[in-house]
Amino acid sequence: MLADFLYQFKNIFFGFNLFRYITVRAAFAAITALLFSLFIGPKIIRLLQRHQIGEEIRTDGPQTHLKKAGTPTMGGIIILAGVIIGVLLWARITNFYIQLIFISTLWMGAVGFLDDYLKAVKKIKKGLVGRYKLVGQITLGLLIGSLIYFNPYFNLQGINSNTSVPFFKNLEIDFGIFYIFVVMLVITGTSNAINLTDGLDGLATGLFAITALAFAGVSYVTGNVKISDYLNIIYLPGSGELTVYCLAMFGAAMGFLWYNAYPAQVFMGDTGALALGSTLGTLAVLVKKEILLVLIGGVFVAEALSVIIQTSYFKFTRRKYGEGRRVFKMAPLHHHFELKGWHEAKVVTRLWIIGILLALFSLTTFKIR
Repeated sequence: MLADFLYQFKNIFFGFNLFRYITVRAAFAAITALLFSLFIGPKIIRLLQRHQIGEEIRTDGPQTHLKKAGTPTMGGIIILAGVIIGVLLWARITNFYIQLIFISTLWMGAVGFLDDYLKAVKKIKKGLVGRYKLVGQITLGLLIGSLIYFNPYFNLQGINSNTSVPFFKNLEIDFGIFYIFVVMLVITGTSNAINLTDGLDGLATGLFAITALAFAGVSYVTGNVKISDYLNIIYLPGSGELTVYCLAMFGAAMGFLWYNAYPAQVFMGDTGALALGSTLGTLAVLVKKEILLVLIGGVFVAEALSVIIQTSYFKFTRRKYGEGRRVFKMAPLHHHFELKGWHEAKVVTRLWIIGILLALFSLTTFKIR
């Protein structure tokens, strides 16, 4: 880790003393990941184009999307590489929180990569069968849940199965052994929610950057003994290091957004969407803010719920009336607004605005209690 290496020379040059601070290392992680995505991104995009790794557009979606066929996909590699490099250089890799979230990112990144590879390279239309992706998500959730629940550190803190409740002081829910399954649901749900949201140019990328920035603040105060005590929230020694990870994700996402914004030159594919979703879910679990995630990532929740509502109502009405009926013009929710006549860029911008408002409001919950 570069930060630790430079810190050794603090007696030679006083400026190196700065690398002891999480805020400094987090800023450098963001800059490193951002610059990597910006400057290495075009090379990866050209590589994807050369090998004709392009997106297959669904024919039953908005007709305006058909022109996007062939746009390079699997661009999530750019984000993941930026995050990994930023974290390896500036975070403390021996930190337990960093190790757990690394597992989550790489695990679902590999599952997503396999799905994209089967679709874009092997031309298997459906890619990795849905139930296999679900097995990957569930297995990861159970693994992370078990590592937290049975870990001696969390047991000593007495918070191995707890989650905090927003808007209430010192109120926590203890799930006991069932906490492992709660973690599984959070990680699986978040991974799928971001995957469903990734349907418009820049939508999922921008929203993820917003939530990553919000969780950077949450991670910092959770790992700071004085601030957490002042705010009456759970104090988790060492969790402040997740601030570095969050800002690395923010930087990588913003760099990728340069090429993913409308009109997109590259899509993140499942390589990015599944990995970022599982990372976000794991992050909420590690800082004990699983319930707050619903508010911070409110747009992701709405997108996922729109699919559940649409599918359930269609099946219900088909059984009852003989024909399926719809609540939305199309699901996920962003397609509903498109079919109402909103331009794609307008849908994305407005959902970003909502995402920013939700993130800001979620941070106020630390005082509104």
